Amino acid sequence: MFDLGGVIMDIDRSRAVRAFAELGMADADAFFDPYLQRGYFLKLEEGQVSAEEFRRDIRPLFGRPVSDEEIDRGLDRFLIGIPSERLVRLKELRAAGHGVYLLSNTNPIMWNGFILNEFRKLGGDIGDYFDGVVTSFSAKICKPDPRIFRLAAEKFGITPETTTFYDDGPANCRAALELGFKAELVDEENNFMKLTEL
Repeated sequence: MFDLGGVIMDIDRSRAVRAFAELGMADADAFFDPYLQRGYFLKLEEGQVSAEEFRRDIRPLFGRPVSDEEIDRGLDRFLIGIPSERLVRLKELRAAGHGVYLLSNTNPIMWNGFILNEFRKLGGDIGDYFDGVVTSFSAKICKPDPRIFRLAAEKFGITPETTTFYDDGPANCRAALELGFKAELVDEENNFMKLTEL
């Protein structure tokens, strides 16, 4: 079971911070916490507000008029993309008989645009790579809340003790371990390709 950003998809928080700062946000750095969503961003990722409500609510933070498209492009700057070799590896894992699942903190703006398009770039769709998907905005819960792990296990029909969870956030790995999952912290040294060698 994989996290998305920082595991399968390359991300760069500083790009989104710069984009929002360039749009006029005074404290863009605080808006994007590296591993723990909060404030307006948390509400979006937890599905407490719609994309439209999020844009409306944060628009006053920029100090000048900004369009929906500018806000969406700024958010998407967080995402760099998915290297094709990782998409190929996901398919190889499934072909080898492994159940492959996605459990991600994300939001409808990134998900319905940039993210789903990345999974289409080799032809096909996200369903070609995963046996099941749970997103925080659809579950209305963000990791590391244990409820989202339990929801994923129930939805996917998996047993924590026989499932390895891969995430770049230490708090998320700890939460998984406490629920009986095996967990691998993904970092530069122990990256996705190394940890998923067949």
